[in-house]
Amino acid sequence: MTSLPFWKTKRLDQMDEAEWESLCDGCAKCCLLKLEDEDTGEIAYTRLHCRLLDAGTCKCSDYANRKLHVPDCVKLTPAGIEEIRWMPATCAYRLVNEGKDLPEWHHLRCGDRDRVHTEGHSVRGRTVSEETVFDEDQEDWIVDWEGNEP
Repeated sequence: MTSLPFWKTKRLDQMDEAEWESLCDGCAKCCLLKLEDEDTGEIAYTRLHCRLLDAGTCKCSDYANRKLHVPDCVKLTPAGIEEIRWMPATCAYRLVNEGKDLPEWHHLRCGDRDRVHTEGHSVRGRTVSEETVFDEDQEDWIVDWEGNEP
């Protein structure tokens, strides 16, 4: 008899740190600059990534100290997931919180950490650093990632 994987048996707030961190699929969509329409509250994603993101690996270059370098970086917590409206529809944290399973390409299901990239579910190679663009030009970088969801 096989036991169910932890993401099917535990709530986010019941996971240990290793389980929590392993949920991240490495897509780096949460590291994109997002713009919010002040009138409608609509969130627009851009092709601009945080200055700490290594665009080739989709990893933060200083994950442990990211809040020191980027004070408005959002640290995901079980309590905050429901409040973060901009989480991508494919985000494992969001999916588990909604009682859904992880996608087939997620490394915890398929065993391949690169599959998120090879199947085009990450931003690898498709973004530029926010540091290279003037604030007034950020709207020019808005993109519809994978059809209405980042």
